[in-house]
Amino acid sequence: MIKKCKTVNDDDDNDHTDTDASFGSTSNEEEEKEEAYINALIDEDSVLQYGDGTIKNGYSGTTSGYSPFLDKESYISTPKWFQPTKKFFHRRNERKVLRESKLNEMNEDGYGEMRRSSIGTVNSKRSYIKRVIKKPYRKLKKLITKDTTEPGTLILVRHGESIWNKNKTFTGWADPDLTIQGYREVEHAARLLMEGGYHYDIHVVFTSRLKRAIRSTWILLQEFNEVYLPVFKSWRLNERNYGALTGLSKTQTAERLGAELVQGWRGSLTKKPPPLDIKNDPIHYQQYYPGNDRKYADLTEDQIPLTESLKDCMIRTKPLWDDKIVYELKKGRNVLVVAHANTLRGLVKTIDDIGDEEIQNVQIPTGIPIIYKFKKDVDTGQLISIDDDDGGNSNLVSQVHMKGKFLEKPGLLKEALKLEEGWKARVPGYDPIMQRQIRPMTGLERSLYKLNAVRELGAWANEFIDLDMLKNNGDGKVGEDTDSNDDGNGIFFTTNGNGNNKIAPTTTAIVANNGRGDVGADIISDQEEDDVRGTNNDDEVSSSGGSNTQTKRQDSVIVIIRHGKTQHNKLGLFTGWEDAPLAEEGIEEAKLAGRNLKKFGFEFDVVYTSWLSRALETAWFVMDEMDCLWLPIVKTWRLNERMYGNLTGLSKQMVKQRHGEKQFKAWRRGFDVRPPPVSSFSKDYPGNDPRYQKYLRDVRYSIKESCIRSIEKGKPVLVRKLPKTESLKDCMDRTLPYFIERIEKDAIDQNKRVLISSSENAIRGLLMHLCDIPQDEITGLEIPNGLPLIYDIRSKCVKLLDDGTGRDPMEVYNFGTSAKYLFRPCQNEDGSLDEECSINYDSMDTSRPSISSKDQAILDEITGKTTKTKTTV
Repeated sequence: MIKKCKTVNDDDDNDHTDTDASFGSTSNEEEEKEEAYINALIDEDSVLQYGDGTIKNGYSGTTSGYSPFLDKESYISTPKWFQPTKKFFHRRNERKVLRESKLNEMNEDGYGEMRRSSIGTVNSKRSYIKRVIKKPYRKLKKLITKDTTEPGTLILVRHGESIWNKNKTFTGWADPDLTIQGYREVEHAARLLMEGGYHYDIHVVFTSRLKRAIRSTWILLQEFNEVYLPVFKSWRLNERNYGALTGLSKTQTAERLGAELVQGWRGSLTKKPPPLDIKNDPIHYQQYYPGNDRKYADLTEDQIPLTESLKDCMIRTKPLWDDKIVYELKKGRNVLVVAHANTLRGLVKTIDDIGDEEIQNVQIPTGIPIIYKFKKDVDTGQLISIDDDDGGNSNLVSQVHMKGKFLEKPGLLKEALKLEEGWKARVPGYDPIMQRQIRPMTGLERSLYKLNAVRELGAWANEFIDLDMLKNNGDGKVGEDTDSNDDGNGIFFTTNGNGNNKIAPTTTAIVANNGRGDVGADIISDQEEDDVRGTNNDDEVSSSGGSNTQTKRQDSVIVIIRHGKTQHNKLGLFTGWEDAPLAEEGIEEAKLAGRNLKKFGFEFDVVYTSWLSRALETAWFVMDEMDCLWLPIVKTWRLNERMYGNLTGLSKQMVKQRHGEKQFKAWRRGFDVRPPPVSSFSKDYPGNDPRYQKYLRDVRYSIKESCIRSIEKGKPVLVRKLPKTESLKDCMDRTLPYFIERIEKDAIDQNKRVLISSSENAIRGLLMHLCDIPQDEITGLEIPNGLPLIYDIRSKCVKLLDDGTGRDPMEVYNFGTSAKYLFRPCQNEDGSLDEECSINYDSMDTSRPSISSKDQAILDEITGKTTKTKTTV
């Protein structure tokens, strides 16, 4: 069935203009008005109380934005004899509120769910019983044994250059994407990590809810070939909120208000820019207030800042460090954090216990990972950062006040890329060395080759440019800032080795946009002078009040999509658990699906997918087209494709020729027939894949496999029981319990809108459950690649979207012989036909189009068969 969906007109996109809130207006009257507005708010000592209870610091007047009960006072007098009882219940309520607050905080980015999944099973009752039984054992073990686990390694990476970084625009919680150079910077960071071998043992990733950080994370994981890693998107890692400065040009703001004032807002630890103000500038407030963006719908009003000082930003990041990152590090797990300059500075301040004055001299450059090693304090068990040079690695660079090590000297990549761009423009037929590839390579070989190419280019750069003198033109005047993305007051680096390669402190004169001097002295292009606001490119930038603005909520819905085509699909190979990436055609299918879902106004609250790259990539491209990369993605092995055993990687024609048509059909289409199993030492056995060794916890141990691995390693080890082959029934037996116990209870029953990206046989199991397809008919169901299947929970039927081509989806796509169970007439709760459901696929017109005679005949035939069946029963 095809359901017509109304579109949601995103009028907020029209608010991204250069008027009202911009200092670049051509009207002198508007300029004077806006300048007067800013001047009225710049007195840091004054406290302006507005009608909504918001004070000048941007937070509400409560003591803390994180403890909801600290500011409550009792204004009702109570008898003295009742006070002890009242205090008891008051403390009890406080503890309850604190527990609930702590639970919500743990799961705001999906982290609590991951912890629950890693220690429990799909059956929550069994999981609870297991925890109760194991609790005394864990307590006793903790008392009699000493924890000898070495702390994990922490890797910090700042996102690549964003569009607003390039435009020298105050960004904060606005949501611009990466530039081309930003992509290159993050790829370079990935190659540095791969060269040092740090990518092998990353267990968990934390990032913010902002697109530039999320996309940087994706680029890193793609380069590592580890997109299955758990990624948690926390608002606590968002960049510092610049309040009323958000979207304004740094250069022109400094020229109009004074460099000293603007630099005070940017470089000071405690000074705050003027807050967003709905009263004096409603358009700017509507455009950039984070509370208008549905990605922050789970936050309280107190948690959403109207402006922040650097210190506020650092305080905001600390709970994430205390409650989550430290826990993982103490367990010996390596943690990757991809975030922003100021939030990373906040983490660095906490880790190294850097003073308030000293932290202002710390900078976090883009494209260069920072590595932290730790030891445990013998008495307290607390983590202490150590000054580790990784065996005397001469490539490591340190910064004053920090014990973390940079994997490369700052400035090299940026200058190499600039030279390459210049040569490409000036030298006809120039072949960029970054794009050279002399033979087929593995992912690791390709990354290391490109890393060496950058260094080769950097060697040429050093012949023409003195990287240590980039901040000075040689005549004592400050030139163009080479690192305009950074905030701070100077970088002081030393390298490991003989100590002769020391980078001199930067000049005390301050360069615009990096917090080191006269902001108004920055040299910018004519185009940047004209473009005051970062929204000068509306096609590429969305602010926090843009396309994600909260709209009227849809009913709960399930959208199921099979991954786009892979090369294995195109060649007719059995894929199973083999991790085949999407082909170019599959990428386009996923993007088209995302565009169609966005066109019809679909929104989601959570995404579920498997641990296989093709399903993860499909989910990513759909979310990217829908501009909702911030959504939590729950990755589970239970949504993996069916395990094809020894048939994995073989051509279907080859299997048919070798084993006969009958056996081929039995293996491929039999409901409970398993193909031949793989060996325990086969490359196709999941037990040899790091992702299942590290993260799979919700299946029992295997005695046989444990014995085999113990003999192999020469010591006792416990190994989980993983499938060596599966029938379609086996695949459903692991998929359906997860859907019923987790997806239905945690999402659908909570009225959440769900996107599921998976593989054909896992989806067959879901549709068999949702659409009541008989067991002997399910193998006749075909699932097209990259096509969203809309399951309407209310009317319990599957619908398709119009792709805009005018073609009948039933003729374009092959759903197999069991399609009649998917596209039967939808019913209301009382069993009557849902007349809103139509086999017509005419699209965006809000009026109901007429049904063609051909479609009406099909509909009458289906309706007649259904009525006849009911009468017979």
